[in-house]
Amino acid sequence: MACSSYTLRTSVNPSSIHPGSLLTAPVAKSFLPYTSSNSFVTKSLNLSTTHLSSVPRKSFSCKSQAQPIEAEKIQELHVYEINERDRGSPVYLRLSNRPVNSLGDLVPFSNKLYTGDLQKRIGITAGLCILIQNKASKNGDRYEAIYSFYFGNYGHLTAQGAYLTYEDTYISVTGGSGIFEGVKGQVKLHQIVFPFKIFYTFYLKGIKDLPEELINITPLQPHPSVEPSPDAKALKPHATIAGFTD
Repeated sequence: MACSSYTLRTSVNPSSIHPGSLLTAPVAKSFLPYTSSNSFVTKSLNLSTTHLSSVPRKSFSCKSQAQPIEAEKIQELHVYEINERDRGSPVYLRLSNRPVNSLGDLVPFSNKLYTGDLQKRIGITAGLCILIQNKASKNGDRYEAIYSFYFGNYGHLTAQGAYLTYEDTYISVTGGSGIFEGVKGQVKLHQIVFPFKIFYTFYLKGIKDLPEELINITPLQPHPSVEPSPDAKALKPHATIAGFTD
């Protein structure tokens, strides 16, 4: 670089440059095509240019490949949970050591399950409620409920969520086994008589069609006076599902 700077300083006489000469210098109107002493390169360039110009031009369009998602089939399943006071359920564990229901109190439970028309014994519930908040103004409590519904040979469903003793609530269906494997959805809890009678409506999806004996029924309207049929309570063969859980 030192040599180049010296050459510029000695080769150019600043006094010979007129201020307007740079502005009025002619501008080249065209560039000469590139030529190379290497004939192979020149031929390659010519061939490439000729080839590209001969390629037919095609329009390009992009279409969405997304397919419309079909709504999953939702199956309704109605069951009654009845506490017949013969299972020692529920048990109230007052871990808070306070005279009123308080955060941390536990309530393990297990009750009997019947079909929505109360004509067949299905199985049992089994679970645990953790008291979250006492609602004195509503004469009830809020629990976090974690439990299972057992359907004999058909398998079982699991559920979890907020259980309110003073109003209807929805909790998540978190899984299942047997015919309920892969299930998802939710279940509505309708409190009839706390803690003795609850009416459940399951909204299930992601599984095959449920057996007729579980869903092809006309559920009884929830009422404090509803009771299972005598045959279902007596566990008559025609009034139980196969392998019912006791």
